[in-house]
Amino acid sequence: MTDDGQLLGVMLVCGHQIDGATLYVDSADVDSEVTVGSWAADRPLTAGLATWTLDSPSAGWTATRSLKPLTAKATYALYGWTKDNSWSSSSVSFTLTDRDRLTPGTVRYDDGSGNGDESAITVPVAEFKARACENS
Repeated sequence: MTDDGQLLGVMLVCGHQIDGATLYVDSADVDSEVTVGSWAADRPLTAGLATWTLDSPSAGWTATRSLKPLTAKATYALYGWTKDNSWSSSSVSFTLTDRDRLTPGTVRYDDGSGNGDESAITVPVAEFKARACENS
């Protein structure tokens, strides 16, 4: 989240390449999975941290599907992808309640512990950068 309250996409690329990101309604019913936003990086992302605002234009990113309004009853998932489907990032799920718990300088991500929803943790950006690639 930015200092002025805009929701950010945050991705740490760990030794591979990512071309973009998609936010969708996370559902056990594949037919209920609806894309609510999608963004393409202007150039492939390689090792390192990338951020972009989800609800407005961001330098280095193009919205391929502008962000739809998020609703209280849905669970959302954000993940990174490649144009040729050769690689993808881990996804992170969240609700609006989870989003509202974010503060500027923090990141919610799946720490890879394999505990389902409980493996998503919120940490300072510096800790995310230090730890997020450990399980990749």
